[in-house]
Amino acid sequence: MKIMKKVIVKISAAGKITSGFPWIYRNEIMTIEEPVEPGELVRLYARGGAFLGIGYVNPLSQITVRVLCPEDRPIDTEFLRGKISKALEKRHELPTITTAYRLIHAEADELPGLVVDRYAGILAVQINTAGMERLRPLILSCLVETVKPDGIYEKSEEKFRSREGLPTEEKVLHGRVPESILIEEYSARFIVRLRESQKTGFYLDQRRNRQRAASYVRAGFDVLDLFSNTGGFGIHAALRGARSVRLVDISAAALEQAEENIRLNQLEGVETARADAFDHIREAYEKGRFFDLIIVDPPSFAQTRRTRESAVRAFRQLIAGCLRLLRGGGVLAVFSCSQSVSMEDLKEASLKASGDTGLKLDILDYLLQDIDHPVRLHIPSSLYLKGLLIRKEV
Repeated sequence: MKIMKKVIVKISAAGKITSGFPWIYRNEIMTIEEPVEPGELVRLYARGGAFLGIGYVNPLSQITVRVLCPEDRPIDTEFLRGKISKALEKRHELPTITTAYRLIHAEADELPGLVVDRYAGILAVQINTAGMERLRPLILSCLVETVKPDGIYEKSEEKFRSREGLPTEEKVLHGRVPESILIEEYSARFIVRLRESQKTGFYLDQRRNRQRAASYVRAGFDVLDLFSNTGGFGIHAALRGARSVRLVDISAAALEQAEENIRLNQLEGVETARADAFDHIREAYEKGRFFDLIIVDPPSFAQTRRTRESAVRAFRQLIAGCLRLLRGGGVLAVFSCSQSVSMEDLKEASLKASGDTGLKLDILDYLLQDIDHPVRLHIPSSLYLKGLLIRKEV
């Protein structure tokens, strides 16, 4: 095994590593042996000399070291093959439910900086750190060998790679990747276009929540799906027998794809509207249009903790507006995909919206990301998607 340079960390960081937290920040490092290159593998030690694990370093990043394993072992094909196989085993039940799921969820699957989604026979890959960039050839060969995909497409995110000093990458890495991929999720069918879609193609983390929200639909229900993207929530609601479904999004491209998904599922009574969600709520109220189920799944309102308060205010405004559009006994599903907004923040926003509208609310359920986006207790950032199912008083 190639001789790795040493990184000695402070006592506080050593304790976190031992408990399973995979990040070491710049201010937690005591010394780094010799100059190191971004992505280089290093051995980690406590101040007293105790070995802590192997990780990769990037002096350009605030998160200077990401831990790969606690053992002193080669980071090679065998290592990566083992991690991929372990991730597949965690998700062994999902192929009975869907043909699309997250295969590798970065730190939560012990491969920090790597995200892999499966869409039928195609893999969508994000390589977001300098350490994973160095391991790129091994990663690709292990994915091809273990998963045997028809094609692999890279959609590495600019916001992550720029922090690591890396250029954005989007290209076919292996095999053939069609323009459109047909996926199935429970009884629904969707078209995914990797080249046009946000993130890696589809919001897979909401799979279980789409089914949960749709379970409240009864014959004659009117449904409003705000920030609908390509129509996931609304299409599941329509398949459950909703009388009408309205999909609202600001993106014309997302709604064009939503309309294709409507046709694919042979649905009637589903319409799309290109609009700002806040404006649409106000206009619907002015026109006296009311609903029995409303879904609110906005993009992140808070990128950092400093913007958390403004995010909570935005949720309060959204929730209050939606409550006014709900019929008595109606259900609201509201989500936050921001790590900075907690479940308690969502509850606080809902409580204040209740006061704003003079309505009493029941919490029917607490919702999280689906199991292919694992939440590890010792990695708080792995829990990012939170949701509430709320019923308005009759």
